[in-house]
Amino acid sequence: MPKVAILTTGGTVAMRHDPARGGAVPAFSAADLTAVLPPGAPELVVEEVCNLPSSHFTLDDLWRIRERAAAWAADPEVAGVVITHGTDTLEETAYLLDLTVPGEAPLVLTGAMRTASEVGADGPANLWAAVRVAASPPARGLGALVVLNDEIHAARFVTKTDTLSPATFQSPGWGPLGRVEGDRVHIPWRLERELIPCPRLEERVALIKLAVGMGAEMMEDALARGARGVVIEALGASRVPPWWLPVIERALAAGVAVVIASRCPSGRVWDAYGYPGGHRTLREMGCLFSPGLNGPKARIRLMVVLGAARDAAEAAALWNENRIEGEHRCQQSSSSCI
Repeated sequence: MPKVAILTTGGTVAMRHDPARGGAVPAFSAADLTAVLPPGAPELVVEEVCNLPSSHFTLDDLWRIRERAAAWAADPEVAGVVITHGTDTLEETAYLLDLTVPGEAPLVLTGAMRTASEVGADGPANLWAAVRVAASPPARGLGALVVLNDEIHAARFVTKTDTLSPATFQSPGWGPLGRVEGDRVHIPWRLERELIPCPRLEERVALIKLAVGMGAEMMEDALARGARGVVIEALGASRVPPWWLPVIERALAAGVAVVIASRCPSGRVWDAYGYPGGHRTLREMGCLFSPGLNGPKARIRLMVVLGAARDAAEAAALWNENRIEGEHRCQQSSSSCI
């Protein structure tokens, strides 16, 4: 059987109810989590990176998870890596790994929406499915994957869509790459990876979500605090109010990267309008555009790009040269029995 590395980082999957504290708290060690796996599991090596709710993660925690995942993925004896993780920020960690960790070994993130104390706890089933995917030959070369509820999602597309449902992780506009079905791992879709070598994350990147009538004070504040990049979740397909344009222009003139994403859950950032604040205006000003990523993932990508680039011009070139608009590549159906 192939060898699978499991990195545990905490989250609901590692929690149970504590009456003295009035709710669920981190309680399970890495050994506790893997003890529930059934006979016949692949050979496992287990490492506890941390045991925290993912809402408590700092960017240092995120980078430490990335470094440990990269180290295990580089081990030629390891077929794949599983990372147990809280669901609140799981998609951001998944996308960081997908964007920056090279190699063929799949990086499979999983978690739970119900603690071990709740009826119908989903943690053990999700962990077992993730291990099976990590050990599966069809998953090789796909980068980071998110596996919950027996669905296999690409890190680039997946997002948490519901606050409580076990089926919370979805890929709007795309759907899952595959499924864990009974005795097999079935992955009928292949996805072209994007890799950006990155020695560090640039932490000074702000994320701002627009709403009707909203002033530009939050962007002014980000610039005053020394932001090197700003991601704007714009209206519709990439539009901002006209009174935002002077602030954006000033940011670009100062060498601050400005990325335009959309607050919509799916779709390209593009439009055919000619009025001020539309896509054409922002493109001519020198803004960058999110390649089908939501705001939090566009922020991760900009932190990676700015961490790798020496100046604003190189960052813009790196952003655009590595831009993939989210193309599915249909290949012959593949599956493995694990």
